Amino acid sequence: MSKNKPVVMIGLMGSGKTTSGRLIAEALGLPFTDSDQYLEERHGGTSAPIAAKEGKEALHRYEAEHVLDGLAGEPKVIAAAASTVESPQVREALRAAFVVWVDAADEVLAERMRTSTHRPEYAPAAMRARREPYFRAVADLVCDVGVMSPEQVRDAVLRKMGLPEVDRD
Repeated sequence: MSKNKPVVMIGLMGSGKTTSGRLIAEALGLPFTDSDQYLEERHGGTSAPIAAKEGKEALHRYEAEHVLDGLAGEPKVIAAAASTVESPQVREALRAAFVVWVDAADEVLAERMRTSTHRPEYAPAAMRARREPYFRAVADLVCDVGVMSPEQVRDAVLRKMGLPEVDRD
């Protein structure tokens, strides 16, 4: 496998898609794109205000658009919103990418989001019940971020892709 293949980070909120994704992008020398930044730049707000104003269906459409747009261009590392795996079109497009599912126990994810205003009513168990089969279907690598640091996720991705790990001097 080469670093010329896009890498897509998937997982529930609080799993560290952005943090690990940035490290992977830096190691591979690829651009990085995150759904939150994409929503801000393209649609003028973060997920909560967009969902409140336009509805969850519009939000999920915009989040899917982020992944599809990212996969259409030059290879990059994409931190995808969890909702994107529900889209058959996105799941099909992910076949062209190296997909990393970052996951942890629901309690770990809930604790990480506890102080966030991003989605204060976050219930990982409900989200997991709906999305886990899709995550499993598309993932090339699963990383338990309850026990792995973002750097360990990066290194696991590089190993799985057959690339040298980052020099830690």
